[in-house]
Amino acid sequence: MALIAVGLGGCAGTVDGSADEPGPAQIVDAWTSCVQAAPRAGGVLSLPDTPKPAGDEPEIGRIDPSFTPVAAVLCVREIRPRPGGGQEQVASERRADEIKALVDALRLPDQRADGDIACTLDMVVPPWLALLDERGRWLRPYLPTNSCGKPRAEVSAALAELRLTTVDTRPVGQVESAEADAAGCAQRWADMVWVETTSGRPQPPPSAAAPTGGPLRLCVYQVPASEQGGGKPAGDFVYGGPLPADRQAGVLRALAGARPAGNCATPASRFAVLRPLNGAGGPDRYVELDGCRRFLVVPPAGGAQLGQGDAALAALLGPV
Repeated sequence: MALIAVGLGGCAGTVDGSADEPGPAQIVDAWTSCVQAAPRAGGVLSLPDTPKPAGDEPEIGRIDPSFTPVAAVLCVREIRPRPGGGQEQVASERRADEIKALVDALRLPDQRADGDIACTLDMVVPPWLALLDERGRWLRPYLPTNSCGKPRAEVSAALAELRLTTVDTRPVGQVESAEADAAGCAQRWADMVWVETTSGRPQPPPSAAAPTGGPLRLCVYQVPASEQGGGKPAGDFVYGGPLPADRQAGVLRALAGARPAGNCATPASRFAVLRPLNGAGGPDRYVELDGCRRFLVVPPAGGAQLGQGDAALAALLGPV
């Protein structure tokens, strides 16, 4: 079980060793399961139907000398393909009984360094980890850090070498439906017309020109009422697929000959996303299918262009 790292980069920093040493971890009387103790642990995505913990999680800290760990439990989440297509998020509970190397690593002190050191900017997300003793009590151990504030190499290595047995696995939510997968569309997408018009400075639409470009993929999203008018409203997939050539030609002609967008502040309940079918080259295009019926063209080099669409344009972007 490896630690998760995201956002690579580099910097030089100063570590003065002034961080407080954590106290002993809170010991809980009896382990039940990841479902009870850590219902949101290791979330790959935030799913609205994921239950919140019944109470506060126990305090993370050092392993008390009176506590003798005999097993480790990791509560994790992963995304996996669904049998009928699409993807789902699953929560798993995994257990390891050979944990001497891990416990030894967890008892190490934090590493400190004086002066400037070179640290990367990656954010390390440790797994949700519990240690159990022979009485079934458990605690959440502190992970000793290196001079950059990330888990020590010994901890990362010990976690990666654990021989884990899966105790329980359960689906916790859909990530991508079979229909979105078949259409080649993401399950959720942001309404970038609304984002750009409320927080950006889009340019006027491009001047009229002959419609050009390769085949396009159409993806249409429904924005829940609770999301409409927010800072970055997200829509759920409704329909999509390759846009027929005759309809594509009509869409491109409409976009190329459009007038500047009028003053309007009505959020769209549906919007369309048009992207190159092969995934490379050409701008992304966003069209409000109701509300203000504006469109946004976002070239690869930047410089979003806003124009005014109409009902005829929206009709060309119906189900394929």
